[in-house]
Amino acid sequence: MRETVAAVASISARLGRRGPQPVCRTTVIGAGPYGLSVAAHLLGAGIEARVFGEPMSFWRGHMPAGMKLRSPWRASHLSAPGGRYSLDEFVAAGALRHAEPIPLEDFIRYGEWFQRQAVPNVDSRKVCRVERTGDRFRVVLEDGEAFESRQVVMAAGLANQAYWPRQFQGISPELAGHAATDVDLGRFRGRRVAVIGRGQSAMESAVLLAEAGAEVDVICRGPVNWLSREAHGAERGRGALRKLVKGMRAPGGVGPFPLDWLAETPGFARLWPDAWRNRLSKRCLRAAAAGWLMPRMGGVRVNAGWTVTAAREHGRELELHLDDNSLVTVDFALLATGYRLDIAKPGIIARSLLDRIEFYPGTNCPVLSAHLESSIPGLHFAGSAAVPSYGPKMRFVAGVDYAARSIMKGTLTRA
Repeated sequence: MRETVAAVASISARLGRRGPQPVCRTTVIGAGPYGLSVAAHLLGAGIEARVFGEPMSFWRGHMPAGMKLRSPWRASHLSAPGGRYSLDEFVAAGALRHAEPIPLEDFIRYGEWFQRQAVPNVDSRKVCRVERTGDRFRVVLEDGEAFESRQVVMAAGLANQAYWPRQFQGISPELAGHAATDVDLGRFRGRRVAVIGRGQSAMESAVLLAEAGAEVDVICRGPVNWLSREAHGAERGRGALRKLVKGMRAPGGVGPFPLDWLAETPGFARLWPDAWRNRLSKRCLRAAAAGWLMPRMGGVRVNAGWTVTAAREHGRELELHLDDNSLVTVDFALLATGYRLDIAKPGIIARSLLDRIEFYPGTNCPVLSAHLESSIPGLHFAGSAAVPSYGPKMRFVAGVDYAARSIMKGTLTRA
């Protein structure tokens, strides 16, 4: 990988010596919900924007078939000027049936449709490097093309951000994998699988594994926090009560009531003392699973209160040593252990640029001012990297509207 990046840098350097490079107004890196929504608002305001990435690629390639969104319908729309191209508009076009929870395949189709309507000229090439040159940014693509951009929006999402506990580092991929990479769960039919974690990814992966014919044990350090089925629109009975409970929830549905209302306004949360905002994010983002999974848990054993202290390969099996000195032997361990954001990890931002970015203490996320702008003027971050600055809503699709409008306004201000 390092050799490839070096080769690209060498090619682009030679290209740069041949003459002046083209200049772009704004470059958006990432074509998921955040990148597409930001680009839709920029283009809608008449601002030139080049968008790079495979539309909805993370959702297509890093989530298992059969998965459903934890977010409610009203918090799963992408954002375009005038509220256009919503899920409701996709339904009205006859391309989708309104169903909650939303199946992954339907959401991917919706995102691709949104892209065709609002951001038609997405460039699927990868961005290899972003560096500073004077008061502009120099963007280098995987094929060696280089150009300058007055503004860059990083919206790469959770790609390459999966967290591997130290106990599983170095274990063969035949015996352990992360839920963000091992998405073909059907291949585990007839095998013993341990799912490590207790959040949505863990519980849903466990259910899908069991339904695919695997023998499944969930190993987690504490009890599963089940979210209300009524709050997520999945409870069919008691219609009046369901409507009342749903009516009390904030539209974004991020976190428990009434904290969800505090998370609903990221711009307001940014003004809080860091300790308050961090506490809100920790509470709203704690491991939890949607209540509509509960009826499907019959084939899953949940072992709460256990922690894996070591994992060792034993032939074609994996031995999991637990903190009560017991031993569990499985054919595979699926790590549903979430993500830890590090903006340096994808290797896109040049070290000379990273060294000038102000980070929150104890994190690898940038401090963001108004309009989701980092300490380097013109460099913005949308999505999960904005959580320390703007609160928990930026971890979910529900945050795309605020991010897109905020960055668009900031761009107009700088014009």
